[in-house]
Amino acid sequence: MSPTSSPGETTPQADAPLRTPIWAFLPLRVFLGGTFLYAGLSKILDPHYLDHTSPLGVHAQMLHAATTSPIGPLVSFTAENPTVTGLAIAFGEVAVGLGTLLGLFTRIAALGGFLLALSFFLTVSWTTRPYYFGADIVFAAAWTPLLIAGDAGLFSTTTRLRAAIRRRRQPNPDPEQGNGAEQRTLLLRGGLIAAMTAALGGAVVALTRRTTTDPEPSQPGDPGTNVPTVIAAVADVAVGSSTRFTTPNGSAAYLLRPSTDTFLAFLAACTHQGCPIAPADSGFRCPCHGSTFDGNGQVTGGPATKSLTNVPVQVVDGQVTIE
Repeated sequence: MSPTSSPGETTPQADAPLRTPIWAFLPLRVFLGGTFLYAGLSKILDPHYLDHTSPLGVHAQMLHAATTSPIGPLVSFTAENPTVTGLAIAFGEVAVGLGTLLGLFTRIAALGGFLLALSFFLTVSWTTRPYYFGADIVFAAAWTPLLIAGDAGLFSTTTRLRAAIRRRRQPNPDPEQGNGAEQRTLLLRGGLIAAMTAALGGAVVALTRRTTTDPEPSQPGDPGTNVPTVIAAVADVAVGSSTRFTTPNGSAAYLLRPSTDTFLAFLAACTHQGCPIAPADSGFRCPCHGSTFDGNGQVTGGPATKSLTNVPVQVVDGQVTIE
């Protein structure tokens, strides 16, 4: 309270932080940071993400995107090293999410988020019509306020680090070094925090992937080789219904029974960009970009142009099995 203020009067300085526009960015910052962190961890923990043989993997998605993307040659080039590219995308999302939530080099994190969203728009969402049906262009635009304004010191790890550095320099200031030394120290400490966070996250991910790794496939001659993969008992699948199952290579798929004596199966991956499909009405729908398919796997609505990938099945002794 200023010397001229009366008791109980609020000074402009006291309530300014609550009225500053930067507070309006806080919900956006939490949403973007949390979403990108979740997206990155989901990719890292998904056993299909780095599987080059899976239609749900990053390799298959890049190859498909290269045929329609305006940066197709670049996508094709990165697809030659899908593991490196996939990990770069996933850990990039994690870094962007953590940096945004913690307020650690927020503008740099926002720039990373903008570039990732823009790259997704130019690949995954490029053929979505109308364009606003694709979420990636919206995410790219949503990053621009944080890219311009940063975190303004609000719940900011960078601001706290800078304040701590200045407090330590006050007893023995070094005018020759000035802000240059401060910036170097800030980058070093911020980098250490980021490295420790990444190392901890990497250890958790490595442990998780180790415990969820599928057992080695059977070798010819081993017990169990050539045993048909049973999907379901015929009696358990009602006419007109579908059931989800997993193929021997770990891909998700759906079994349908359109009539009493007919069984069909399709991989649960949209042929547009490999997103998981879900049953809708009498067919399937892709939640990512809105493609739809009928009960025979045929396209009924874009942007997908190819039918669902068929999984050959047969009925043997009352059991539906993969051929």
